[in-house]
Amino acid sequence: MMTTLSNTPWDKLEIGMEAEVRRVCRADDFFVFANITGNMNPKHFPRMKDFEGTDALHEPVAPAMWVSTLISSALGNKLPGPGTLYKSHKVEFFERAHDGDELVVKVVLTEKLDNNVAKFACRVDTTSGKKLLEGFVEVFAPLEQMDYNVDDIPGMIVQRHVHFDKLLKEAEPLPPMKTSVIAPESEDALLGALLGADHTIIDPILIGDEVKIRAAAKAIGRDISGFELIHEPNHKLAAAIGVRLVHEGRAQAVMKGQLHTDELLGQVVKRDGGLRTGRRLSHVFVMDVPGLTHLLLISDAAINIAPDLETKVDITQNAIDLAHTLGIEVPKVGILSAVETVTPKIPSTLDAAAISKMAERGQIRGALVDGPLAMDNAIDIEAARTKGIQSMVAGQAEILIAPNLESANMLAKELTFIAHAEAGGVVIGAKCPIILTSRADDEKARLVSCACAALYAYKKPPA
Repeated sequence: MMTTLSNTPWDKLEIGMEAEVRRVCRADDFFVFANITGNMNPKHFPRMKDFEGTDALHEPVAPAMWVSTLISSALGNKLPGPGTLYKSHKVEFFERAHDGDELVVKVVLTEKLDNNVAKFACRVDTTSGKKLLEGFVEVFAPLEQMDYNVDDIPGMIVQRHVHFDKLLKEAEPLPPMKTSVIAPESEDALLGALLGADHTIIDPILIGDEVKIRAAAKAIGRDISGFELIHEPNHKLAAAIGVRLVHEGRAQAVMKGQLHTDELLGQVVKRDGGLRTGRRLSHVFVMDVPGLTHLLLISDAAINIAPDLETKVDITQNAIDLAHTLGIEVPKVGILSAVETVTPKIPSTLDAAAISKMAERGQIRGALVDGPLAMDNAIDIEAARTKGIQSMVAGQAEILIAPNLESANMLAKELTFIAHAEAGGVVIGAKCPIILTSRADDEKARLVSCACAALYAYKKPPA
């Protein structure tokens, strides 16, 4: 449906005409205003870290100038409407608005001056009766009739990662998880482990070449004297030590440092002394995507290259188990393919249909599972409705199971580098979680990978 704005030209304006708009204050509005104006006053943000000696949450105050700009929405959209240009603006502020307040913006035409200047009385109140501002505005009213379609104006998504903030908040009070960190011999690999320690999420045991580890610590200006350090320059043997510490009960997780993933996982999956369970290992990306109201889990993007049906079942169950520990009680799982219909020429649609039926029969537990679903109708409810898909999962999937490693990896990295998502990752299916980090990960991604592993380790029900 097209949205069109119409104006009231100068010659049709009459004294006493009025217009009103309503707007609910949101914290996202305050972040946008801060980025536009450069006003980074922390009183306007939900968290005042390092401000007045506290980092506690507080109720953000709406910037007064943001409130006053709402007057322009009544003038530019309604009266006089499109074509209006500001001349002067004089207001006085009274009380303050906060996140969640609904504001009523009202303008009343009081005078028609020379040169098509119209003077309006303006006022902004909350629906609860607080008077926020009052004053006068003069504008140049449009001389001609104008209709304007606003549908083509681009929208905006605030780049925030509130879901990751929640995970970190839940993980930090847990006891620090003893973690075998294998070959933290580069600056970024060591920093990832130390960040987890800084936030009391993990307690790292550093295993690798002591000379390289200490050199990395010196390069980043960190003191590692308080951490256990086991010297083993051979990466294969270092990984074996890390796995052994899990068997001995000295570690509850394993973290990858500066070594090849194959070297680490080779020790994890070996039959004698490894960390195998009865299930295939799989990697799960945990993603905080701006604009989504929930976490998004994607699997498998790092281990199983071309999984068969049996492996996909384990991949799906692993992701579900992780989702439970991250607070998603009954996750909605979309099994992805290129289309949403079962087509023998596209094998992934057959696997998706089989996995959905297996979930229906109780062979996959703890989630709502549907497939095949194409990406659009897996995550967008309108796309699902347009295609007539009626499902508890379609349009609202929280877990996406990709057909193969290539598609999962591309999907996760597209969301990261194009949609500005943050991505943490953890390997599930072994006797303990395995934290895989990348040199491209930023601090938040490294921390969340540790947090996901800790939440999984402490909250997963006993087998």
